[in-house]
This record gives sequence, C-alpha cells and structure tokens, in this order.
Amino acid sequence: MDVQVLLQRVHSYNSQADLGRLARAYHLASTAHASQTRSTGEPYVFHPLAVALILSEMRLDEDTLVAALLHDVPEDTAVSLDTIRNEFGDKVAKLVDGVTKLSGLRLGLEQTHAESLRKMFMAMAEDIRVVLIKLADRLHNMRTLYALPPEKQRRIARETMEIFAPLANRLGMYNLRRELEDLSFQYLEPQKYHEIVTLLREDQQAQQVYIAQAIEILRARLAEEKIFPIEIVGRPKHIYSIYNKMVRKGRDFDQIYDIRAIRVIVETVRDCYVVMGIVHSLWTPIPQEFDDYIAKPKENMYQSLHTAVIGPQGKPLEVQIRTMEMHRVAEYGIAAHWLYKEEDKTQDKVFEEKINWTRQLLEWHKEFADARVFVDSLKTDIFQDQVYVFTPKGDIIELAAGATPIDFAYYVHTEIGHRCIGAKVNGRIVPLDYRLKTGDRVEILTSNRSRPSRDWLNPALGLVRTARAKEKIRHYFRRQARADAIAAGRAALEKELHRLGYDRYSLEELAKLFDFKNTDDFLVAIGHGDISPHAVGVRLLDLEREHTPTTTETLPPGPPQQIEPSLTVEGVDNLLLRAARCCNPLPDEPVIGYITRGRGITIHRRDCKNILKLQNEPERLLAIEWKKTDTLTYPVLIEVRAFDRVGLVHDISGVVLAENVNMASTNTVILRRDNIAVITATLEISSAEQLPRILDKIGRLPNVIDVRRVMSNGR
Repeated sequence: MDVQVLLQRVHSYNSQADLGRLARAYHLASTAHASQTRSTGEPYVFHPLAVALILSEMRLDEDTLVAALLHDVPEDTAVSLDTIRNEFGDKVAKLVDGVTKLSGLRLGLEQTHAESLRKMFMAMAEDIRVVLIKLADRLHNMRTLYALPPEKQRRIARETMEIFAPLANRLGMYNLRRELEDLSFQYLEPQKYHEIVTLLREDQQAQQVYIAQAIEILRARLAEEKIFPIEIVGRPKHIYSIYNKMVRKGRDFDQIYDIRAIRVIVETVRDCYVVMGIVHSLWTPIPQEFDDYIAKPKENMYQSLHTAVIGPQGKPLEVQIRTMEMHRVAEYGIAAHWLYKEEDKTQDKVFEEKINWTRQLLEWHKEFADARVFVDSLKTDIFQDQVYVFTPKGDIIELAAGATPIDFAYYVHTEIGHRCIGAKVNGRIVPLDYRLKTGDRVEILTSNRSRPSRDWLNPALGLVRTARAKEKIRHYFRRQARADAIAAGRAALEKELHRLGYDRYSLEELAKLFDFKNTDDFLVAIGHGDISPHAVGVRLLDLEREHTPTTTETLPPGPPQQIEPSLTVEGVDNLLLRAARCCNPLPDEPVIGYITRGRGITIHRRDCKNILKLQNEPERLLAIEWKKTDTLTYPVLIEVRAFDRVGLVHDISGVVLAENVNMASTNTVILRRDNIAVITATLEISSAEQLPRILDKIGRLPNVIDVRRVMSNGR
C-alpha cells in the first residue's frame, strides 16, 4: 500500500490540494506507528492510509484526509494532540479529537457503551466529517475482520449491521452501506451468505451476457431517439439486499427482479423521464414495480427512477435512471457535499437542510437521562424508514415509519402529548393506534383534564412507536409520588395477572424474577412505566413453556400434540411426529426424537427429565432438527365475558385471525338474566408475545367486560 496512490487520486479531483501536507501527515503517522502491527500482521500505518483512501474515493476535502491519516496517533502513540494542532491546524485537531473520543465504541446495553455511542452522534451533529472518518475506519476494520477470533467477529459484525450500516444509509452513502451490510452478513449468517454467493457465481457468465444484450438493445433504441446517455452499465449485486428481499417477499432467488439490473446515467432530469418512457415501450413493465424517487426523494437525499420490466428472453430486468449529479449523491450521499462546496456556495444551505435531523440529536440527548434509551431512539426513530406528515398549518414533520398520532403529538410538544385524547387525519377521526402515512395531515385533539395512560406503553396495543415519545410518557409517571406509583403499579399488575391466569404468583416471586430486592421498588418500576405489566406476563408465559412440570416417572399417557411436518428426522421428512406434553419443545430448541410403540415419534427437549431417563435405549432415540421456517403451536384456553350482541363471536374470531392464530374450538353460553355471553375458545399459540396481544385487542372490543386465560385447573 503506497501513499502515492492517495496523492495521485486527490490531485485528480482537487488540483488545489496541498499534497505536501498530506505527505507530511502520512510520514508522521508512519513514524508514530512504526513499532505497531495489526492483527493481520501488516504494519499498523496501513490502516490509517486505507481509511484515507476510502475517503478519497468519496472525494473528501484535504482536512478530512489529513485527520484520517492521523486519527489513531494521539491514542495509540506518544504523539500528542497539541503536536497535531501545531503542525496541521485547529480544524484537523478537532476532527482527530472527535474520532479519538469514539475509539472505545462498543454496542451493548451497558451504560458505558451506550455513552460512547451517544458521544459519537453528538460529534456528528457538530461536524459530520468525524463520523465519515469513523465509517471509513469501520469499513476497513470489516475488510480485515478475518484476522480476529470468531466471537469478536460476530460482535463487531452485529454492531456494524445495527448501527454503522443504518447510519451510512441515513447519510445516503449507498456504496459504503452496501459493503458494510454484505461483510456483516458474511459473519452473522455465513451459510446463507455463501448460498447466495454460490447462486450468483453459478449464474454470473449468463448474467453478463444477458446484461450486455439488454444494454445493446437499449442503447440502439435511445440512439434512434437522439438520446446519448453518459453511461449504461450493469448494476452491482448487493448480497444482503437480495437475501432481505427473498425473506421479506417470500420469493426464490430467481424471482428477485434486481438480480439482473442496469443503470442509465443521462444529462438532465427531462432525459430521465424520456428514457423511462422508451424503456417501457421496449419491454413490458411489471405492475407495482415503478418508483419515482426524483419527484419524491428518499429522506437520505437519494434520487432516481426505478422500474422493473420483462426484458429480453422474457426475464425480469430492473432499470435505474438518473443524472450524473444524482448518481454521485446516490453513491456517496452526504460526502458529495465537499466536492461542490468550494464551487457553489449555495450548497451550504442545501447541505444544512439535508442533515437537519442531526441537529435533532443535540436536542434529544438532553431529554434522555439514560444513554441506553438514547441508543434505542436511534434504532427506532432515526435509522428506520421515515414518513413525512403535515401539521394543520402545513409544516412538515418527519417521524419513524409506523408512528402513531401519539408519537406525532409528543414530537410537536410534550404537553400536547400528555393531553392527547384523539386525532384527526385528513379531517377524519382515527384511532390512536393508526399508522401515519406520508402526506397525512394530522390534528391532535386535546383536553386539559386528560393525562397519559399506562396502556400507551403496552407494546401489544401499538399506541406508541418512537423511543422519544415513550421516554416522555415514562418521565411523566416518574414524577408521581412514590405511594401513588406503588398503588398504580399494583393495580396494573393485578389486572394483567388476572387476565393471564397467573394470580397464584406472589409479589415477592415476581420482584425476584425481575431482580428487585423488594416489592415496593418493583411496583414503583411498573407504576413509572419502566416495566410494563405486559412484559411481566410475557416473562411468565416464557417460564411456563420452559419449565412445564413432570409428575410421572415415565412418558405421560394420552395423545400428545401432533406436529405438522416441521422437523427433519436424520434427513427424512414427513414422518408422524408428536410433541411431548411433558416438556413442550419449541422451535429452535435442541430436541430429540423417541420412537414410541404404535404412535410414531415423540419429540422432546434434549434436557427433558423423561428423555434423560431413556438414554439406556439409544436404539429408540433419533436425531431431530427443526426446519427454519415452521413453528410449533400449543393450546391456550381463554374466556371472554361480554354483554351479548350480534357479531360478537365474529369480532373475536377476527382479532385471533389477524394474529395468524388458529382458534381450534369455541363454546358460547348465554346468561339470559344478565344478557351476558360467556365465550370459551382454545387458541393455538406459537409465541409468548401473541397471547397478551390477543387478550388486549379482545378486551377493547365493544361490550367486552372481561377477558382472561383459563388455566388447566380452572383458575
């Protein structure tokens, strides 16, 4: 690796750059790191040089490249930050100092790690180049991750996938994001990664021939229309994106449209639309596969036209069309700003508008006392897809996709959130769990006597989506007196325990389960909203499934639950399989099969007490593996009490069906004296999260008085 490559590249896009200054920075880094090597065995200076080269591909400014060469010097060597300031100026020193403060970053629930992450985003809000250097630093570390132990590989890959890749996407840096995701995917899901790579490799030659043919056809047709594009090329494959689409859309590899893709770069926006029309006249468009990101750019500044067509040979083909300026922003995102800054001063204002969300971080971090909550807000409020909605006055509000009217209310003002009693969207009353869509005009209805409800924090109800709103609601409850919080917590917990049939648990047991030393502190945590009653219920449901009691020394009598073909038995599918009721095995748990006499194969958890007593019959034990996509269900009996009305059972069935849960049986008894319907139903639940969510939704149906789980002992 040679510094001359860096100098030549910088000169190619910035003839005014002081190459001597860059060379001095490299010499200082090389001398300071002279005795150090990386885990790959290479001289340490290769790393800062590689970081600078990555940034030079984005055509970043001279100060950023100097800081990249020196970013590890103050922390890892005897050279001080003052020396860097004296030699290269205050701007470079600030950038280096900003990156140095982030050097200990690790993603985790620990407060110190979350604090490091908070510092990173505060530094970004002050000078975004600090994070551009950090992203390039992370990319080179990912490229050399093979030299680290497996556990460290997975930890770093997980950090990258959860924080750094979404950050690159939010900054519009597609090239960097794509490589970070693919590298992370390689270490987190190596088998799936290599499956897709193998499929791409097997199809590579045919794909190249196909793409060349499509380009030739399109270029000839454009020439007939006197349009001469700057470039038409095949679009590079994004392995993680292909995998995501296969999972999200439930499609096979050959059904993913952008496996075969070309990109057309033209002179003007008008040419983009003309080319789009020509593409659609050449090949049949695929319905619902057209996106106009020129008229409606993505929140990360991305602009382009996308369409999918039935191309040559009747195969799907994706076509992207954009101008050269759009292409540069699409590839390098926010980093493209520094190329144009000196040429066009109006870019400064545009740049500030486009990264306004980073300014929100400066405000938000003051609201979150706990850095871990701030980290959660990044994942839910910043890194997820966004929707853009309007206030009644026409101001645009940017919220995380899935946000509700309550999220909107708290974004506008804390007191509006506290006093929210309803909402109008586009002039019509909507429920508070309504999911806002881009273009909605939202009006919050308030009452001076209204206050937040603890139900707003119940994830099963879906009333609040953003971490920012949740924290403001919790803060409201934390201000209550301790005695009030204990009383409120007790009432909310007792209601949930009754509903789930867990009245038998004592407060002491539950407090211990959540690592509280006394019951009052536990109830205060519930009263303040730090722990939701829903979370208590889910924990108890999980425990029930993990520790199903065994009362006999042998396998229990009676027919166990039959399992659909969702397991592989030593490589053979579709045998008669049944789940043992003594241990209730769940998908992904280690399991083993036991050959019964006349009843097929019974599936047990490997740590089941009963199966451990049968190890002396190895000939009747079979290796079992779960298939990846199927689930096992277990029956739960619920009881609904409601004032009888037409359509009641239909509405209950609708709630259950919406959760993709089967209602195996129902029974209705009408108490004529009180006109009350008592409905019992057996639900086939596949996860602990489903039951509380279903009970919550049934409880909100009109006329429902009470809904609860009925335990096997009738309680």
